[in-house]
Amino acid sequence: MDRVNEGEHVLYVLECSDGTYYAGYTNNLERRVKVHNEGKGAKYTKPRRPVRCVFNETFETKQEAMRAEYAFKQLRRVEKIDYMKRNGGGRP
Repeated sequence: MDRVNEGEHVLYVLECSDGTYYAGYTNNLERRVKVHNEGKGAKYTKPRRPVRCVFNETFETKQEAMRAEYAFKQLRRVEKIDYMKRNGGGRP
């Protein structure tokens, strides 16, 4: 997981234990991943723990990060993998 400064606006992608992806927004990536792994992060990830962060991208504003999150969630799986590869991440 890349180091991201607290207070930055981040799109993050988790890989769940079943191989699915979960995308979200945060301003504290380490804390957010920890919360997901404690079963408190999201209804989707709770039964799919443990999760690990496989991609993150920092934006200037919360609005930009949330717009990127929404757009990412609209992609098909193969497009998500391609997006992460093109932008410095990818399937581990």
